[in-house]
Amino acid sequence: MEIREENVVSAKKSVMQRIITVVKTYGPAIVMVLTMMGAGDLVTSSVAGSTYGYALMWLLAGSLLIRYVICNIMGRFQMYNNEGMTILEGYSRLHKFFPYFFGIASLVIGHLIIAQMIKGSGLALAWMFGIGDAFLWSIGVVLISLLIMGRNAYRNVEMVMKILLGVLTICFVGLAVYSGPDVGGILRGTVGFALPAEVGTYSVILVALSLVGAVAGSLTNLIYPYFLQDRGWIKPEHKKIQRKDLLFGFGCAIVLNLAIWIVGAEILRPNGIQVESVDDISRALSLYMGNFGSWIFYLGVFGILYSSVIGTANGYGKVIMDCYYKVTNRILTKDQKIEGDPKFKWVSLFLLISPIIWSIPGVTGFIALTLFTNALNVIGLPAIAIGLLVISNQKKYLGKNTNNWFENIVLASTSLLAVWGSYEILMSFFS
Repeated sequence: MEIREENVVSAKKSVMQRIITVVKTYGPAIVMVLTMMGAGDLVTSSVAGSTYGYALMWLLAGSLLIRYVICNIMGRFQMYNNEGMTILEGYSRLHKFFPYFFGIASLVIGHLIIAQMIKGSGLALAWMFGIGDAFLWSIGVVLISLLIMGRNAYRNVEMVMKILLGVLTICFVGLAVYSGPDVGGILRGTVGFALPAEVGTYSVILVALSLVGAVAGSLTNLIYPYFLQDRGWIKPEHKKIQRKDLLFGFGCAIVLNLAIWIVGAEILRPNGIQVESVDDISRALSLYMGNFGSWIFYLGVFGILYSSVIGTANGYGKVIMDCYYKVTNRILTKDQKIEGDPKFKWVSLFLLISPIIWSIPGVTGFIALTLFTNALNVIGLPAIAIGLLVISNQKKYLGKNTNNWFENIVLASTSLLAVWGSYEILMSFFS
């Protein structure tokens, strides 16, 4: 008996040691995944699940595959190009249009993304503590972010992200297991490849495009190579650890997205609840788990939203600054970092502070702002996919480390999908 107990204790220690090793070793993909998994994944996955069940699950699987391929190609370009270029420099070698477009688009999209996160974080904290106005809590979120984004910004961001990943996993996976997922329905939805009939508040096209925009990622994909730079993974010998890190990060993304979707399909949909506010999801959970279920949900909401506040401000700030360098023909030396530029701090401050206007009571609803921003994200995807398809196949920069046939098919298909999605968004806007 004593020997068996010793084996159990030893096994537990071994598992904990592995977890600690993973937490210490991996980083950039965790920051990337939690930055991309903000209000977009929370809202679109829950809306899709509550409105259409598992019928659109194939879009989630396809979008995550697209994003993985794009991020992996960008990481490879960062480590293998023979001139030490950043990803934005690779794009600017094609045409000056890219840094102008990405710089302006990143400023707009980054502002709107952080607006969602600050507004949603304020709502979550106000509900959890039961005191104060959501707007005041949103201001508090901004102030805390300013402290984290001080010196050694990336190191602080990565540390906070790893803590939030643990919180998210416990909260959302626990809720999904409790709700009892329909495994057969998930499998059928994953290979269904069909758009269901229109039902509910939101059109199937808006939900589908919002899902692609939130998960496939658009402009947020550009920030991944900068997180690799911050971690020092910029040489060919780092490719193995980078790929493992990316697989781990996307494994977390699959689990969390699926968990949120299951809550929508198994709890919201049977009760006929259309998601028009975060409270709608909480209300459904309270029917099953009481006030405890709602509290756990809001803790997860805060984790998934707040992780995107600091990640977006840091990552998008670097993209904007690199675009500025390419437009002004400034070249950083190997010893210089974007985080050391005073202009980067001002850009990050703007991205953190200006979105607070969207949290003012009565300005706009959280769900509407999120769906609009996610759908708008699709407009930037053609430039990313088409440009990346070209630069990642140039042997003069990458030698034999260019794309394989599968990666080229994914990028080409993504380009066509993004052009169609952008057209649908523009037509919807003008009509």
